[in-house]
Amino acid sequence: MNDLKRPMRDGYWMPGEFELHKSCWMIWPQRGDTYRLKAEPAQKAFVEIARAILQFEPLNVCVSKEQFDFAKDRLPEQVNLVEMASDDAWVRDTGPSFVVNQDRDVRGISWKFNAWGGIFSPFDQDAAVAGNILAHEQILQYGAPLVLEGGSIHVDGQGTLITTEECLLNPNRNPDLSRKEIETYLETYLGVEKIIWIKKGVFMDETDGHVDNLCTFARPGEIVLTWTDDKTDPQYDISKNACEILSRTTDAQGRKLNIHKIHQPGPLFISKEESKGFDVVEGAKWRKEGDRLAGSYINFYMPNNGIVMPLFDDPHDRYAIEAMQKIFPERRVIGVQTREILLGGGNIHCLTQQQPLSA
Repeated sequence: MNDLKRPMRDGYWMPGEFELHKSCWMIWPQRGDTYRLKAEPAQKAFVEIARAILQFEPLNVCVSKEQFDFAKDRLPEQVNLVEMASDDAWVRDTGPSFVVNQDRDVRGISWKFNAWGGIFSPFDQDAAVAGNILAHEQILQYGAPLVLEGGSIHVDGQGTLITTEECLLNPNRNPDLSRKEIETYLETYLGVEKIIWIKKGVFMDETDGHVDNLCTFARPGEIVLTWTDDKTDPQYDISKNACEILSRTTDAQGRKLNIHKIHQPGPLFISKEESKGFDVVEGAKWRKEGDRLAGSYINFYMPNNGIVMPLFDDPHDRYAIEAMQKIFPERRVIGVQTREILLGGGNIHCLTQQQPLSA
């Protein structure tokens, strides 16, 4: 381990998502066992997300050879289409984590990937996505010997990282590594100095509690947290505990954290109609009527000067947009109806990966 070059040793760190981007990366959804009705409703929502992001920054969309012409006909012409194989569309988790140095030179980290602890198999095409994106961009790559999905971490670009014990300490990821060893990898590959451990992520999140569905950095020193006022909801204790942990700690710069709460939608449950139309594949997750969905307004993306956030045709939508605009007065907030994406197990942040602006 000590003989490997590391980003931190080379003077690189992971910038915050709120910093300037060169572009955004996405992957065209097509799995019929992840998204219902051969992914067509999810693809329509995906196109609307793409349209929103393009109002702020360039967008690259990776598309399989089989779906390339189909996607090209549906996506805005400004999209840069890149032919690339993948197993699913969650580029936040399969794509690279980008790091920068003081000269704004950009490099990338390719983490080990095991399909969220083995949710599906095979996943070799997803495991190759990070390296393929970095090769396409001709960006130097660090191969990290740690199983990690990008949605399991958030950084403030000033030395602080937040994550959940539920995910990163789950034995289905890195069973042979201690908490301290995992922290060492995070510090050396992401250039962070302070790691804030939250207990759990959003209730019923099938990623084992990715932090990007629970909370994020609005900017250094400020956190946006999903919340509920319903003390009978299982999410209440999760969010309350997270708030207590965040309130007690300081970031890497010694600042107390300012916490903004945004009430969750619903709670949301799969309807009878929504439970139909999924391809039956051995080992695939079965979407059942009445199953709770891990809906959260926090699963948003921060393009340059904007916020692209999920909506759910829910009474809380309007209040969430208003709250988000107050938190980000310098950004334009756009909401997109994404329940069809949520039915697949993720949302807008899961579908996106920012590439930082280089010098």
